[in-house]
Parts: sequence; C-alpha cells; structure tokens
Amino acid sequence: MRRVAVYCGSKEGDSPRFMEAAAQFGAAMAKRQLDLVYGGAANGLMGAVASAVLLGGRHVIGVIPSGLERQEWAHPQLSEAIRVDTMHERKQMMIEKADAFIALPGGFGTMDELFDVLTQTQVGLHQKPIGLLNLDGYYTPIVEWVKLGLARGFIPKVLETALLVREEPQQLVDALLTHTPPPSAITWLQRPKSA
Repeated sequence: MRRVAVYCGSKEGDSPRFMEAAAQFGAAMAKRQLDLVYGGAANGLMGAVASAVLLGGRHVIGVIPSGLERQEWAHPQLSEAIRVDTMHERKQMMIEKADAFIALPGGFGTMDELFDVLTQTQVGLHQKPIGLLNLDGYYTPIVEWVKLGLARGFIPKVLETALLVREEPQQLVDALLTHTPPPSAITWLQRPKSA
C-alpha cells in the first residue's frame, strides 16, 4: 500500500478535536510511509491532514475540480496538483490513484465520496480497504445504518467487514495496513436462475 485517499471536511467543525485528529491522522500516515490523495484544499480538515503528511516528508496529490478552486483554495505546498472539470472526475481520479480510502469527519461531499467507494466495493469494481475515523461518535449513525442494512438484507453479508471503524487516528492507520478486504460481493448481484 502506497497511497491513501482521505475524504474529509473543508471546514474545521465545532471542536478543535477535529483539526487535531486530522493532523494526527496525517502524521500517522507519514510515519508509516503512506502518501496522500485528497481534494487539494488548504482549509479545514483537508488542509490539516495534507499539511501533516507534507511535514512528515511524504507526497501529497491534490485533485481539484475547476469549479472549486476559489472556494477551497488549493494547498500551496501540494507535491502534485491534478486539475479536473467535475466532481465526478475528482472522485474517479482519487479512486484510481489510491490503494485505500479513509473518511474523517465531513459533510455532504465526504458522504458522497464514502458511499461511492462503498458502492464500488459492493459491485466488485475494487477490493481496496475503506475506513472511518469515528471521532467522538461522528460516524456512529452511519455505522448503525450499515448494521441495519446488513440485518435487513440490503447490504450483502460478505461486506460485513468491508468498513473499518476506529476512534483514534493511529488505530485506524494500523487497521488499514493489516486489513484483508472481503471477497467481491458481485455474486450477490447475479440474478437467480429461473426454475
């Protein structure tokens, strides 16, 4: 594993713990010789994780849609900046460049990116590890919803271990590096044979 895509907020949130955890996660990545792929912003949690990875001497790739350059202000120290036209292209480029995916706290954009990689896992487009930093219970409602989807038959059982959930940045990096993704769930999507 070389590169981790990190999805997170371009805002700081309502507690300094969010920014601290983002910086700790970036430092833990750098310590484990992992490079970062992310949305390219200098502000919020996005900027905190990127700055920590850069401080640790690692490579940071920012994927920036043309429409967001002014809103998110590209990080001035990116190792590599990739400009794309749309949010869809940003998500796809990040998926292609990364070996694993992590969601730190964030808003709608973070949820969109998270559910996109989970869906791609479900339909067999990749088997890359996916994790959540459940800082102060931020992702507990999502984790509970996934459990409900599994229990009610809407999420295949084979994906029960697809989502790594940890409360501390270092724990999440360690889990990411030792995780074996579940087998593809594509067989779950095949139509039953007619009788």
